[in-house]
Amino acid sequence: MTESATTPERLENSLRYIRDFLSVAETGSIARSSEVIFKASSAIARAISELEHSLGVGLFERKPRGMLLNAYGEAVRNRARRIIDEISGAVEEIARFAKRRPTVERNAVSNLLLNGRGLMLLISVSELRNLSAAAAHVGLSQAGASMALSRMESALGQPLFQRMMQGMVVTDAGAMIVSRGKRIVAELRHMQSDVAAIAGTMQGRIAIGALPLGRTHILPAAVAAALQRHPNIRVTTVESPYEALVAGLRDGDIDFIVGALRVGERNAGLITESLFEDRLGIIARAGHPLAGAPASLKDLLPQRWILPRPGAPGRRLIDQSFRELAIEPPVPSVETGDLAVLRGLLKNSDMLTAISPHQLHHEITSGDLVELPVALGKTVRQIGITSREGAMLSPAALAVLDEIRSASRRLPEERRV
Repeated sequence: MTESATTPERLENSLRYIRDFLSVAETGSIARSSEVIFKASSAIARAISELEHSLGVGLFERKPRGMLLNAYGEAVRNRARRIIDEISGAVEEIARFAKRRPTVERNAVSNLLLNGRGLMLLISVSELRNLSAAAAHVGLSQAGASMALSRMESALGQPLFQRMMQGMVVTDAGAMIVSRGKRIVAELRHMQSDVAAIAGTMQGRIAIGALPLGRTHILPAAVAAALQRHPNIRVTTVESPYEALVAGLRDGDIDFIVGALRVGERNAGLITESLFEDRLGIIARAGHPLAGAPASLKDLLPQRWILPRPGAPGRRLIDQSFRELAIEPPVPSVETGDLAVLRGLLKNSDMLTAISPHQLHHEITSGDLVELPVALGKTVRQIGITSREGAMLSPAALAVLDEIRSASRRLPEERRV
């Protein structure tokens, strides 16, 4: 499968033949599949041929006793079954949601999710909130996209989008369809990597959610090592707040997240793996009047501070560490979550911050910044990987994960705690 595996054309060609492929895989015969799914043998044979052409590999061994899956076929069947499971899940979700709307046709959900171009249109509209832009993205005219969307909504018996001042906003039903659809697209993306790995080539696109404590050193080192070993993989990093990254993870847009682990109910359906522990330190510029001088946390309160915005996990940890020592947290002069702004302020002023030394490793190593010898309250937190429960990552994603684990093990002990 080529890098364009999830373009509208490739997606359409792959999805439309999934049911035919699975039927032949299960019956071992085009003729028997024809009887089971009530479709002409010639149409099924053409579907198998088109799917193999789309993937760039043969999926069956044609034997006198029937059609037997080869290694490529087995890999594709695993992904195809997961696609069908996503479709079944969407059918059940919409059926429950539509109890008040008995006109919803369950088959309409299946047909929609197996329509590659229609599915890409829905995803594009949900992301761009503009029908004209979405139409251009999937290669349709605005009139054609409008007609396609109307047909889908008519088949489902309910709207998928609300036309509002801020654009086209996805409805609850539409959000269910789009979420499942994105997971289907992810399975097709992983299918590319599965097939390539069997052929002896590691390739495919990986999307990584990068939180601040993951993207300073661990992630760059791991990605560089992975690309050195496997130059054909393509990595995209997504830098967003945790909630946005988790939403992308649940939808399949993101393969895994690297950074500080979170605990709580929001982790339902997620799997976490701790790599190492990290802590906070008080950081100042080299040459700061307090650099190297013994001081207590209370002595630092009159200083001007740069801290994360209220509600940010790092800010909560800082406040807790002060209160643990019966000290009211400082009132910051600057609140920012931008590391570039933080670096600039620290280097050009006598302001202080409380942050993981790991995030300013390069500046501390170069001697531009220093960690003050001041004891904080308990500020240790776990840094690791967050993934979606039940996800089957591609070989390319697993290769990058291995490098992330290796990079974590190479961290000096003094930077872990």
